[in-house]
Amino acid sequence: MIRCEIRGENIEVTDAIRNFVEEKVGKLERYFNDVPNTHAHVNVKTYNNKMGKVEITIPMKDITLRAEERHDDLYAAVDLNIDKLERQIRKHKTKINRKFREKNPEAELFAALAQEELEENDTNGDDSGIEIVRSKEFQLKPMDSEEAVLQMNMLGHDFFVFNDRETEGTSIVYRRKDGKYGLIETS
Repeated sequence: MIRCEIRGENIEVTDAIRNFVEEKVGKLERYFNDVPNTHAHVNVKTYNNKMGKVEITIPMKDITLRAEERHDDLYAAVDLNIDKLERQIRKHKTKINRKFREKNPEAELFAALAQEELEENDTNGDDSGIEIVRSKEFQLKPMDSEEAVLQMNMLGHDFFVFNDRETEGTSIVYRRKDGKYGLIETS
């Protein structure tokens, strides 16, 4: 079961909002075989101009799903985020099934989808002083550069650090200003 941790900024999270978010996020469970102790982190924020922003992050063992949407209607923002997350899941599942069908244990993460869903194609400073304001620690997972680019795009980041499955070294993929991708390999 996917449990929701909902936090509001500049807004009180009412029971109606909480129930709506939990219901929508709960529908994502159908895409997975097993989701023990999975938490969805949901941030709901409103601004002075009545615009709202909803962020949903679902960190799992082999994949992190993330979507963020701004909209005048918070309920519509939740719906748009769920659509984004479903596209990410389908895209990742299609890639896993195509490339790693028999040799990768990640294929067991996803439940079977209808064939039409599998075939669906997505179309989708100041340098005066250096101050580190946040630090993160994470385990590097073995993958190839294509998987790393997919993960980077799902997270909405401009770079992604990973263990290269082929070279067994640490590598970085990044988005270039021209919209293409670059790869940095370490020796």
